Amino acid sequence: MEGSGLSLQRQRQRTTNRAAAVFLAPVMILLVIFIFYPILDTFITSGYKWNGISADKEFIGVLNWVALVQDGKFWVAFRNNLVIMVLSISVQIPIGLALATFLDFGGKKLNVYKVLWFIPLLMSSVAIGFLFTYALATNGGIVSTISGWFGGGKIDLLGNPKLALLTVIAVICWQFTPFYMVYFMAAYTNIPFDVFEAARIDGATKGQYFWKIALPLLVPSMKSAAILSMVGSLKYFDLIYVMTGGGPGTSTELMATYMYKQSFKTFNMGYGSAVAGGMFILITMVSLITMKLLNGRKEV
Repeated sequence: MEGSGLSLQRQRQRTTNRAAAVFLAPVMILLVIFIFYPILDTFITSGYKWNGISADKEFIGVLNWVALVQDGKFWVAFRNNLVIMVLSISVQIPIGLALATFLDFGGKKLNVYKVLWFIPLLMSSVAIGFLFTYALATNGGIVSTISGWFGGGKIDLLGNPKLALLTVIAVICWQFTPFYMVYFMAAYTNIPFDVFEAARIDGATKGQYFWKIALPLLVPSMKSAAILSMVGSLKYFDLIYVMTGGGPGTSTELMATYMYKQSFKTFNMGYGSAVAGGMFILITMVSLITMKLLNGRKEV
């Protein structure tokens, strides 16, 4: 009887494994085709001198990678990505949390603000890029027009190397802060309403409830939001490419825009693949370090 039961258990396990393999196969095939193979092919292509069009490829080994390590423009682009990452986390998450807290405490009477504040996230990044390119134009832009009303001169925010990156970051924050607002609103729903009622019965004000109770309970959600913001900041492309194209100079150049220019403008696909590979490695390293710092040491 014992052997029969063990045999039946093994048979059920084999049936379960077959069913799991059948259902996971399409997903695994898609992952291999659209994720793992392109990553592998990118690193392979980085070993060639190739324009991306002709059939002739010249194998040059690690020369593209040697050039990448010595490429000052790439490291400037990486630095710009880090600046965007730090400022995005510092701006988007606190403001998103503040908006979510305001809406959560205000109740249903503030639902109209949910719609209004969520509108920027509904727009495409390309459309927002064109919108702000014209809005911030030196001639006829909103900022220059308002400056003229008060007797000031024209203001060139996107053409000034010292202000261009900060201006683009402000636009990015305007677009993506609503995402974190909704994210934290969802996090608030995970806090039982009984906790809020108990705090109010004990005499806690809304401010005390937020700082002493709600905020500590929201810390895991804030860590996840920080990771999402970090990963997104390291792979920005469309909005910045539309607004500045990486200029003026290299003041807003990012790793993604630099990779695009090398691959599809100068037709240096081999070196562009090396840039993409370096981008992949750096993003992975920064992500792992950030997650380690945010999560800390796990208690056993």
